[in-house]
This record gives sequence, C-alpha cells and structure tokens, in this order.
Amino acid sequence: MDIKPATEADLPALIRLHDSAFGTVFEGRLVADLMAADLAAISLVASVEGDVILGHILFSPLLVEVGCDTALALALAPLAVAPAHQRQGVGSALVAAGLDEARRQGWDCAVVLGHPEYYRHFGFAPEPLQGFQAPFEGPAFMALELRQSALSGRKGRIIYPEPFGIPAHADPVPAG
Repeated sequence: MDIKPATEADLPALIRLHDSAFGTVFEGRLVADLMAADLAAISLVASVEGDVILGHILFSPLLVEVGCDTALALALAPLAVAPAHQRQGVGSALVAAGLDEARRQGWDCAVVLGHPEYYRHFGFAPEPLQGFQAPFEGPAFMALELRQSALSGRKGRIIYPEPFGIPAHADPVPAG
C-alpha cells in the first residue's frame, strides 16, 4: 500500500469513494467543496499499484480561538476506506500518516468528530475541548494536541469553515 498526496485529478474517484464508504453524498460533496475552497491542508490517498484508491483522508484548517489568540488547528474530516478494504489497516495508516504530516507542518492540534474507540488509538480525547464553545459536544468530539498544551486547560471557540455547513453561532449538538 502506498500513501501519497491526493491530486486534483483524484477528485472524481475520491467523491465516489466517500459516497460508497458512507452510503450518502454528503462526504463526497464535502471533499469537493473543501478542495474547491482551497481548504485541503492535508489530503492523502492510500492506493495499490498506483491507481486503485483504497482510502482517503482530508484535514482542513479549523478556526480555534484561544482567548485573544488562535491555534493552528486542523479538522480531520472526512476519512473513508473502500468498503471491500475496511478493517484492514488502511484507515489507520492514513490517520497516522496525516498526523505525522500535520506535525511536520507545525500544526498545533487536530479535531475530529468520530468513533471514540477508533480515534483514541491515535491519542484523540474529548478532554482538551472542554473549555471551548463548539458546534458539537460529547465523547465523539475529540482533539489531539500536536503541540503540548495547545488546548488543554484553555477556553475559546471552535468555528468550522463554511463547506461544513455549520453556522459559527450554532448551538452545540451532542456528538455520538
């Protein structure tokens, strides 16, 4: 399995992959909208023999206000693996590679809304987000500090970019 940056030419295959993996058109549309808005900070594909895409992960910049400052934050969304290749380590390899790249690029933290049992394996936890106003709450809304104390014990607000379709003033929605 090869993990490499996604390209613009991959977009039609990525949309099909996300639609197939999730059984809806929302995630495929989200990928297209984030890429069109130039918000794909880290976009990686897992493939075999160079042209069969098995999985995709996308990280986009996320506005995290911390007091009077901002954290260099990423939203991890979405992550998809072709149904025939799920539970074979493709998603885990993409998450690990994406987080390594985020660290290499100097991002402070990553935020995800996802399965707690899965993302805790990578160090994500809900605790760093406890002092933040956000459109989500609960055990499925988690963060991973890539820089120590980027979020923990601090207060602020999390605002998703427009393609996510979440108004900045939205009341929290229980996650999970």
